[in-house]
Amino acid sequence: MLDILVYEEGQQGHEEMGPCMEYLLQHKLLETLCTLGKAQYPPGMNQQVLVFFSKILVQIQKPMLHILNVYRPVQKLVRLCGLLGSQTEKEEAQFMFVVCSRVKQDPYVLNYILEIKKDNHSKRSISTSEDTEKGRSGETVPSNYPTASNPASTSSPQQHSPTDSPSTIFPANAGLIHVLVHLSRSQKSRVALKAFESLLLLVSIPKEDTAVCLAESTPLCQLLAERLCELFSQLPATLEPADIHSFPQTHWNVPFSQSGMQERQSFPGSEHMERFFAWLDFLDHLMREAPKRLAVKLAKEIHHCWLVGVLQHELLQMSEMGVLVNTALLCCSVRHIQSPAMLEELVSFLLGRHTEREQRLDTESHVLRYQLIEHCDHISDEISITTLLLFEELLQKPHRDILFNLVLRNLENRCYVTRTLGGGDDCRHFTDTDPVEENGELEEDPFFTDMYGEDEFNSSEQLLHRPQLMREHRCSGQTQALDIVNSFLCLVPQEAKTSQHVQGARYETYVHDAHGQLKECTAFLLDWDWPKSLKPTELSVSSSDFFEGHFLKVLFDRIGRILEQPYELNLQVTSVLSRLAVFPHPHLHEYLLDPYIILAPGVRSLFSVLIRVIGELMQRIEVIPNFTEKLVHVRRQLMGLDGESGVDHMPLLKGVIILEEFCKELAAIAFVKLPANNTNLQNTDTV
Repeated sequence: MLDILVYEEGQQGHEEMGPCMEYLLQHKLLETLCTLGKAQYPPGMNQQVLVFFSKILVQIQKPMLHILNVYRPVQKLVRLCGLLGSQTEKEEAQFMFVVCSRVKQDPYVLNYILEIKKDNHSKRSISTSEDTEKGRSGETVPSNYPTASNPASTSSPQQHSPTDSPSTIFPANAGLIHVLVHLSRSQKSRVALKAFESLLLLVSIPKEDTAVCLAESTPLCQLLAERLCELFSQLPATLEPADIHSFPQTHWNVPFSQSGMQERQSFPGSEHMERFFAWLDFLDHLMREAPKRLAVKLAKEIHHCWLVGVLQHELLQMSEMGVLVNTALLCCSVRHIQSPAMLEELVSFLLGRHTEREQRLDTESHVLRYQLIEHCDHISDEISITTLLLFEELLQKPHRDILFNLVLRNLENRCYVTRTLGGGDDCRHFTDTDPVEENGELEEDPFFTDMYGEDEFNSSEQLLHRPQLMREHRCSGQTQALDIVNSFLCLVPQEAKTSQHVQGARYETYVHDAHGQLKECTAFLLDWDWPKSLKPTELSVSSSDFFEGHFLKVLFDRIGRILEQPYELNLQVTSVLSRLAVFPHPHLHEYLLDPYIILAPGVRSLFSVLIRVIGELMQRIEVIPNFTEKLVHVRRQLMGLDGESGVDHMPLLKGVIILEEFCKELAAIAFVKLPANNTNLQNTDTV
């Protein structure tokens, strides 16, 4: 029968309907086949019917799904799919894929397949009579389609509008969407993959009306979000954070059985993680392909159902192990999310939408944000490291509000610098008698390495003159990159440096990485409308109100304890700060990388915190015999050049090594951000 129909169409052409096709439609042969398939008469008939329907919809080129005696049996057959214990999942998945392919070719027929209610049809149909005609005018669709402007066409026994037979209309989406979501849960990877592809065909239809129909008249978004929650709930509570962090990126279109799990290190719960992150990746891909209206609707549903409904409670629980595991899972989830719609909801969930400056005592405007930041300074080092990893992942996302929420809104008015008589920061307003007390940080730090590469300051006279040197330097014009680089390179005293004892450990090794990070940041902030230069300071804004924000406060507190903290924690703190320093916002650059700004009273910057750490280091060096030799030995151990041996003061020694590397990294970042001022710097033997 199929061969006859295909041959007839080839002879008649696509515009005319042949007598064989007319006979099939008028005598409702497709309805009869569907009835036989439902009754399984003879046994196995359902499978044959599914195959036949799939083939006829593929091989007959003439549009068919708008015809009453085609779409009605298709509807019935759809409702026979996705049943528990089905033995025909493969054929069902192929049939659903073919139906979705025909819908993608002709979006007008989606109403027929979704079985939209009559009352909804007038409000949410993909095409009103006017829109339908407009849509068809740009498509290759036969003129005998049923339309409001062509009522005669609906009188034909072969084709009807779904609104002509109200008794046949079922609740919106009683079949198609539910069946596809059900098949996507199949243990047979090829079946699940086919269901994924079918869903993508539906949501990627570019028509706005189609997106509205799927978003508002079907349970698509709700079912997809609920499936995500279900998979998340199946993740074992005993997962190891290290396994979560090392879990590779999972792609939805790689079947589970073929996904290279054999090559990965298997661990308890790895299969559940694979399924959850494959589904999350699929939803993210779906939101990237879908029209904006549908993508936003799905993202909000995920926000409500998963982020707020499930994950928020897990992140705020009292169990440290629970907090640790769920923070690690969130971190891995952030890594998977790329769609703008989902990223928008994620940022809103984690950070809120506040735009005003932070207040030091404000801990309740967004409880989750505050708790996550506090977890960066948690008594549990593991929780601190994992939460810092989460923020590092966030800072790599192309969303303007992330950096603004965490840092920039607190630096907008530049209250961190000392105010001048003219309302700006022009050094002409300073006098030689300005007291050192304007920046208490310097007064309390007895050791400091000069910006020009001299030995550390050993006399109070040299320390007292440093503010004046800074003023004179700013009076000469823009801070030169060479001086900034030297300021960071010379912070660590000579007896605490180990780079010269190990080949390939100079600061230039960081320049390549800094170039890459700056290029990455610059690429996604082109539309962020950042200022090109520093905003003038205003006398009306009091510097006494300055608060760096909870995020920078925690990072500065952590970097201030670098000589006492575990090696892994120090690595993560410096990694986050380096990421912040790379962003080319003038205020952020000034606050983190300019050693020559005159800070307002009581204000600290990254450089002033590092100065204090160096002062503490110099005091501790004096009481440790053979300090430099021990330091070099520990560095060689970390590089795998020396074997393990018992060395006293291990946290301190490792902290000093991290401190030196961090200063070199900041110097490299300063170098790549101001290339015009230091063309010969890379070849300079500075240290």
